[in-house]
Amino acid sequence: MNTAKRSWMVYATLLVVFWGVWGAFSSQPNTRYGYPNEMIYVIWAFTMLIPAYFALRGNRFDRRPAAALWGLLAGLTGAGGQLLLFQALSEGPAYLIFPVVSLSPVITVLMATVLLRERIARIAVLGVVIALVSIVLLSIPGGGSSDSHGPWLLLAVLICIAWGAQAFCMRKAALVGVNDATTFGWMTISGLLLVPVAFAMMGGLPSGAPWQAPALTAVTQVLNAVGALFLVMALSRGKASVVAPITNALAPVLTIVLSLAVYQTLPNVWGTIGIVLALVGSTLMVYSDEKSGEDPAEAVAPGADAGGRVQEAPLAHRP
Repeated sequence: MNTAKRSWMVYATLLVVFWGVWGAFSSQPNTRYGYPNEMIYVIWAFTMLIPAYFALRGNRFDRRPAAALWGLLAGLTGAGGQLLLFQALSEGPAYLIFPVVSLSPVITVLMATVLLRERIARIAVLGVVIALVSIVLLSIPGGGSSDSHGPWLLLAVLICIAWGAQAFCMRKAALVGVNDATTFGWMTISGLLLVPVAFAMMGGLPSGAPWQAPALTAVTQVLNAVGALFLVMALSRGKASVVAPITNALAPVLTIVLSLAVYQTLPNVWGTIGIVLALVGSTLMVYSDEKSGEDPAEAVAPGADAGGRVQEAPLAHRP
């Protein structure tokens, strides 16, 4: 196996592990201590500095306008979607919001195939479809409600579009030769820029929260931040039309497995079907990539290596 060609699988696997564990424990600060979601966002934004430091250490920060453009777009769509999610959850039911938001890989796949001309084999297309179905099924909790419409629906659609576009922007940054560290650096800056907005939504610092709340938030959000770095690295090496569905399908599977082990919570019938479909869809996509003779790294712009790192070249040939 060509290590450079398949390295996206390694980072995608690490992403699934970090986001799967994060998903299993991310709600604890709010459910245990009533810690505001906006404050969780603030702490997350600052935890992004930790992986950003290690990513940027020893790497050159790309100061080209293209790097700033795609890095900021990736950061603002991701962080902005997170803030919109808090507002949506305050107006509508989570069990209806998350299935809509979970369709964000559809946006990524459409943008990648139309704008980046990514081509995937038929068996991979089948895997993508199965993975997308599994994502929706994994988002359906038990129970139901008649509250199926409201202003939250528009917000959920906007979040879906924003997070789908975020993955596209990460991939596009790699294709124009922006290294992973730079893209993640701009994403970190974007998250911090929206911290005042989170404070405004919250109405100030929360009072009366025990120290365990911010401490637990920091621990869980570090997992989230590191997972975001692995997403950047996976998308710089693999096709967005494959990486986005496979990671969005498998991370919830690990979350459900951990929740089963820690909280003794069984998935509902839809979740069980979703787990099976996620594994089937992901297997088909990986199998297709194994059989494909096309190297995703070859799509990287001239002047960059397989990881999106810019190589020194005559000025006339730089992207």
